[in-house]
Amino acid sequence: MELRAPKKVVIDSGHGGADPGSSGNGIVEKDYTLKISEYIHERLDQLGVENTMVRTTDETIEPNERVKKIVAPYGSGSDVLVVSNHINAGGGEGAEIIYALRNSDAFSKRISNELENGGRDVRKYYQRRYPSDSSKDYYFIHRNTGNTEAVIVEYGFLDNAKDAELLKKYWKDYAEAVVKAIANYVGVPYTFTGTMANENYYIVQKGDSLWSIANKYGLTVDKLKDMNNLSSNMLSVGQKLLIKDTSSSGDIGVYYTVVAGDTLYGIANKYGISVDELKKMNNLKSNNLTINQKLLVSGTGENNNTGEYDTYIVKSGDSLWSIASKYNTTVDKLKDINNLSSNLLSIGQKLLIPRLSTESKKTYTVKSGDTLYKIAQNNDTTVTELINLNNLPTSNLSIGQVLQLP
Repeated sequence: MELRAPKKVVIDSGHGGADPGSSGNGIVEKDYTLKISEYIHERLDQLGVENTMVRTTDETIEPNERVKKIVAPYGSGSDVLVVSNHINAGGGEGAEIIYALRNSDAFSKRISNELENGGRDVRKYYQRRYPSDSSKDYYFIHRNTGNTEAVIVEYGFLDNAKDAELLKKYWKDYAEAVVKAIANYVGVPYTFTGTMANENYYIVQKGDSLWSIANKYGLTVDKLKDMNNLSSNMLSVGQKLLIKDTSSSGDIGVYYTVVAGDTLYGIANKYGISVDELKKMNNLKSNNLTINQKLLVSGTGENNNTGEYDTYIVKSGDSLWSIASKYNTTVDKLKDINNLSSNLLSIGQKLLIPRLSTESKKTYTVKSGDTLYKIAQNNDTTVTELINLNNLPTSNLSIGQVLQLP
């Protein structure tokens, strides 16, 4: 590993407040840049990399003020990495990384490689010059931040429907790729014990084998190969493996390990349950948590939800009224069981909805030769609707799997 002097990292969440940045296809740039930055911040804390965030709330920051906030914590020397997170627009596809004229491409290239390993197409990494003075950087983040090593990471194009869907589903994967690039670049050992993409996937690390991964997640090697359609035992670093069998209805609970900054509300919202249910499932008498505490976050049985509720994932165009109407409940009931204080929703948010009776549900059991397209055609629906209704991470099906139909 390349050894370097200790570096500090400044994480910049692009835009904010009265400056939303670009928007489209259910994505507002300022919201996603903040989520990505918060994730990177938390992960760097776990890895022991000294770092700080420029923006931690939805606040407006003028360019001059942003520069001051960037250089204030650690100065403007070459020992400071600046990672400015953005979402692109303009009809392109894929990620871009822009680095300062004063720096080499080493850091940007590393980010590019890790993003590609994490499944994100990268258009290019490059420098951009000021039109009227080619000796200066085009972006003020590069131009006005002294000798820092500053990069702008554009994670994709929100006005490209395909890119937007990838961003909404895999933004954590892309943020984790940047975390890995930073750790390797500054010479800090990279470790990752969690999973990616809504806890369903594992990213293969150096030294992994099918046996070690299967053993870690309570699977057999044959089951792991079957879930991922693998014909051999060969793995590659950065490969994404499905490790949660969504077709299984066994009695296995899912646990979450508490990290710094966690709250009961945040954990409950992440796993589509209420705070009261989370406390009841774990016999908690107060809202206090301790780091490394293990919490049961998904009960046993079909759908891994509590008996009274199903989980609904908010999509573009949804409102509390439309969701309540669809599931024969009321807005007030949805707000009450989800501890919502307003009617605002965000794409990808998990909501508890009152579970429909068995008699009101229409299901289909997968047979040999079935595909999602075939099932959708035969039941007057779409592949997208089936995926959303059943919270499917992929289009892969297994014989005997039970699917909900609209």
